[in-house]
Amino acid sequence: MPVWLRQFGWRQTPAAVYLSLPLRGVRVTAANIFCTEQYLKVSVPPFLFEAVLYAPIDDTNSTAKIGNGIIFFTLYKKEVAMWDSLTLSNANKEKLQYLRENAVLKAHEKAKEETEAKKVTKQEHKKYTLEATMKLEEAEMKRIEDLKEKERQKVTKELELWSKKQKDTEKQKRAQKGEELHQEVEQLKEKKKEKMNKAGIPNEGTSKTRLKPTKGCCDSYSMFSENLKEEWLPAPQSAATIKINFTPRVFPTALRESRVAEEEEWLHKQAEAQRTINADLSELEDLKEEEKNPDWLKDKGNKMFATGNYLAAVNAYNLAVRLNNKLPLLYLNRAACHLKMRNLHKAIEDSSKALELLTPPVPDNANARVKAYVRRGTAFCQLELYTEGLQDYEAALKIDPKNETIEKDAEKIRHLIQGTTQDS
Repeated sequence: MPVWLRQFGWRQTPAAVYLSLPLRGVRVTAANIFCTEQYLKVSVPPFLFEAVLYAPIDDTNSTAKIGNGIIFFTLYKKEVAMWDSLTLSNANKEKLQYLRENAVLKAHEKAKEETEAKKVTKQEHKKYTLEATMKLEEAEMKRIEDLKEKERQKVTKELELWSKKQKDTEKQKRAQKGEELHQEVEQLKEKKKEKMNKAGIPNEGTSKTRLKPTKGCCDSYSMFSENLKEEWLPAPQSAATIKINFTPRVFPTALRESRVAEEEEWLHKQAEAQRTINADLSELEDLKEEEKNPDWLKDKGNKMFATGNYLAAVNAYNLAVRLNNKLPLLYLNRAACHLKMRNLHKAIEDSSKALELLTPPVPDNANARVKAYVRRGTAFCQLELYTEGLQDYEAALKIDPKNETIEKDAEKIRHLIQGTTQDS
């Protein structure tokens, strides 16, 4: 049986009611107090206080202070007026029961509304957070694209300057060759004049004296004497045909296993593919021959990656892939660059392409396959796709089970998956 509290004190103003309820020897918390517009209840076992108020109050702004064994209520009235008493004096049991049940029902409805309001507010906050995150990601992507564009423009400008420099050098060489050729022609002319002078061609002074007739002779000297010899010029060379024989390609297969027709067709396709590549890549015209080699471009990309210039490395790998799209190391190295620049989807694509080319699985390509699985798994984990990332790490462990670093990373991913499952 509860002990009803009959001793309390109260006073009022036209706007509020001040109620003090002594509760000594017990511990009171907010959970022990229940208050609605016209119903107030304090239940602290074994004590119980219940009051059906004289008029409705504003239960939202009303307060209760607990301290020193006393609960002090400040109840704000909904209508400014003086009450005749704290509680309804003429209410029977049925009315009190109705008011009590109605108060509990309203409290439940209010709690439900507050819960719904909190849920809506939480959803709005979540939506706002998502929009803010998307804006930040868009800004980051735009910043990365701007950096890429600046780097592309920089590389293009450097290539243009290099090409212009090469053309200027060629012009200078041609001009220098022209000057040398002109000097050689002048020297040949001087030598020709010297030879003609040595052969006895007379000048004006000597020709006058030599043209005088001698005594007893009717003939005169001709300026082209028999003693003068015409300058000898060699005859032009005769035309001929030069025959060139190429060494035939010999495949390292036994004669009984060789298929000459298929080998010739393969060589023809390789030559056609090379001509197509050279025709499509018009921008390679100014490059040196070794710079058109995919292996040379791969080494160049590796050096740029080592210095931290990941965008330039990607450009080198892109050009190498256009020259030869069957080298798995090009895709594997480009995936590493994309991971550094957080181009996660491109990293997954390049790692998957490398795994496709690393077939069949043999011991020689085991290290490359481990790297491909680890890089693709890392990209999946950074995208919060931990299940797919764990599968790639476990595939890498099957190839290299003694790798402690991969084992530790796989264990971390397992913990992340377990934590995500528990939170959900």
